[in-house]
Amino acid sequence: MSTRPVCVLVGAPGSGKTTVGTALAAALGVDFRDTDADIERQAGKPIPEIFVDEGEDHFRTLERAAVAAALASHAGVLALGGGAVLAEENRAALIGHTVVHLSVELPDAIRRVGLGAGRPLLALNPRATLKHLLDQRRPLYAEVATATVVTDGRTPEELATEIAALLKP
Repeated sequence: MSTRPVCVLVGAPGSGKTTVGTALAAALGVDFRDTDADIERQAGKPIPEIFVDEGEDHFRTLERAAVAAALASHAGVLALGGGAVLAEENRAALIGHTVVHLSVELPDAIRRVGLGAGRPLLALNPRATLKHLLDQRRPLYAEVATATVVTDGRTPEELATEIAALLKP
């Protein structure tokens, strides 16, 4: 019998995947896992260093492997990196899973991520880049999501409560 996540969280940088995911996992009494943390642990360095040292293509290869492994082995709440939905392989792997898109608008995303510290794709022009990422990825998040939750102006606890209610049969 395979192990499946209770819920998979997707969304843009600053949508709250890690913060809300941690609160949701605590509320449900399950473990939280973040594929970005898995990648850093496997690579032995932070994601920004992977981007600088090996490039985005290498990072995306590691990300596809991390997503596949986590979907097959994690029974709690799983957060995917913001760009994981870019890979068709990852989108296909999410079919049949409970996937919650944490939707965030640009002002809240900017407030939450700051202006790109530690986020390699936001290093040059954070505001314009984040707007581009939101525009580019929003249809992909919608494609994989079984539910969408708007995060703007809400606390992680409020969001965890709403998502937990969505997960009840």
